[in-house]
Amino acid sequence: MAGRQLKELFRAFHARDELAFRRAAQEIIEEEEGKHHYALARDLQRLLAGAGRADVAAVTILPDPPKDREGDWPLAEVREAQRTLEDLVLSNRVQVLFSELAEEVRRWQELDRAGIPRRQRLLLQGPPGCGKTSAAEALAGELGWPFALVRLDSVVSSYLGETASNLRRVLDFANEARFVVLFDEFDALGRSRDDSSEHGEMKRVVTAFLQMIDSYRGPSLLMAATNHPGLLDTALWRRFDEVIEFPLPTVHDLRRLLRVRLRSVPHDKIDIEDLASRLRGLPHAAAEKLVWDARRLALLAGRPKVTTDDFSAAYDAVRARPW
Repeated sequence: MAGRQLKELFRAFHARDELAFRRAAQEIIEEEEGKHHYALARDLQRLLAGAGRADVAAVTILPDPPKDREGDWPLAEVREAQRTLEDLVLSNRVQVLFSELAEEVRRWQELDRAGIPRRQRLLLQGPPGCGKTSAAEALAGELGWPFALVRLDSVVSSYLGETASNLRRVLDFANEARFVVLFDEFDALGRSRDDSSEHGEMKRVVTAFLQMIDSYRGPSLLMAATNHPGLLDTALWRRFDEVIEFPLPTVHDLRRLLRVRLRSVPHDKIDIEDLASRLRGLPHAAAEKLVWDARRLALLAGRPKVTTDDFSAAYDAVRARPW
């Protein structure tokens, strides 16, 4: 480890510069990877993502997100990832793929040296509430990178030409350091250019964005999430290195999720098998809401434990609402 890197690390810590601290730490991790010290590099990366986050919480300063030039509102929400892949219940295929991606991203330099293209642009598709945003944040947590959530309603501007400029600002921001950047509700932007309801300006924006992501070679991981893949411009699909489907959870998935969420919840012999069966056909978010609502009912009633009656009352509301 070079003395220069250590000096940069200490300077960043003293200056409370979170971005500089992460850059220096990431450089050390990459150097260890280059020496084939993979176990050490992986441990350092996890410290940066997990325990390290708690250790440096007092000096955590995230970079300011880019802003809309006319309205001066932020174009992204930048935050520390609050979860890792171990916190989620995903389909086996998605879980394996995201674990592989985390390891692959840590070894991008090796891929570059071997002339193998990175998988750097990912499209997440599936029904609402099935874990797309949570999985993107969890991947950021695994990598120890900040998570940048771009909501497309903040990017789309009423000013002619400003939407494309906003997208360019977001990608310029993603060039400055390593982020996991998620373009949420991507179908709001990526609608088919053949859609007669879209005016000429939005068609030009889609074309410009296709060119932007096609040419992106920065240090960040770009992800987009859509609930309506049928609305996307067909040319967008081939711009992504992977298209990952997030299906509705199976009853087995729902059982696993309920068990995970109930670990820290005092309760009276809840029949998880029955609850999972009754939640069949609903997304992950429904199971999580069920647990939170039942806990809320018990707390407001002054009960120390969540009861079957609390879950029954919460279930009716969860099942009745649209997902």
